[in-house]
Amino acid sequence: MQIEHHDLHHEFPEYLDSIHALKASSAPFGEMYDEYHQLTREVERLEEEDLPVGDFIIETMKKQRVLLKDQMYRMLVAFKNSD
Repeated sequence: MQIEHHDLHHEFPEYLDSIHALKASSAPFGEMYDEYHQLTREVERLEEEDLPVGDFIIETMKKQRVLLKDQMYRMLVAFKNSD
């Protein structure tokens, strides 16, 4: 199965500098970043290994990941616009 990677550097290449700056300066962003990447690794692992887990569990994890990505995107836009 072909797995699509969703790390933030691929999702928001235009915000690479802002991602690094916010990770260093904003604890809430750093926590969301870590949680997002932990969820991404777990979803990818479950999909790659085709482990017997309910679709509901994976979909819930994906929805949480989208919520985190939306929150971080808003923070990235605000940070970049404040420069």
